[in-house]
Amino acid sequence: MKAKTTDAMTGKIKVVGYARVSTEEQATDGVSLDAQVAKIKAYADLHDLELVDVFVDRGVSAKSLDRPELTQALAMLKSGKATGMVVAKLDRLSRSVGDWNDLIDGYFGEKAGKSLMSVADSIDTRTAAGRLVLNVLMSVAQWEREAIGERTRDALAHKKSKGERAGQIPLGFNLADDGKTLTPNADEQQVIATVQELRSAGLSIRAIVDEMNAREIPTKEGGRWHIATVQRALKVAA
Repeated sequence: MKAKTTDAMTGKIKVVGYARVSTEEQATDGVSLDAQVAKIKAYADLHDLELVDVFVDRGVSAKSLDRPELTQALAMLKSGKATGMVVAKLDRLSRSVGDWNDLIDGYFGEKAGKSLMSVADSIDTRTAAGRLVLNVLMSVAQWEREAIGERTRDALAHKKSKGERAGQIPLGFNLADDGKTLTPNADEQQVIATVQELRSAGLSIRAIVDEMNAREIPTKEGGRWHIATVQRALKVAA
């Protein structure tokens, strides 16, 4: 672990705080920005940390790390102006396993050497135990995401095996009156057959797109063909 940056006068470790709320969460008690900032400041005081600055992203989701205030906070870590970050809760920083991998590799892992402290999750990566807990939480989140994906795929496959709708109604079919079962659409089935014939003739996906548009054959939605629509048509035909 790299040595921590400390204030020459006080000897305190320099940290930045980060808080975030999405549009839907802005008035939620305990998640509000005021509540998060108060917890961050109290944590810094309790653990004798020098809180250099607190960065706040308002009305921003955790779908991406591309957030104005977070970018500034991470830049301070990267430049060495601070060597730790304090958040009220881990999900304020990110809910994406992929983004967490980037954060750990680039900032908060043992090799990167920066510290992450989460008030609600009782995590402090300055310790081996804190780093272990963070990695365990990320592994559990990855497992949960994959498990949900498996259950979703199984459910969709079951619906398809019964001839029921699974998401968007595919090209070549209509939705029956029961709102679940798919019934063949003769005109659209012919469109699929045309796509198959072009593919069997050796045309590339891009060439099929151009040919279908040149023939002015509409897609299911009535628009022009694109690579994705041709790929979906071939998948239905498979």
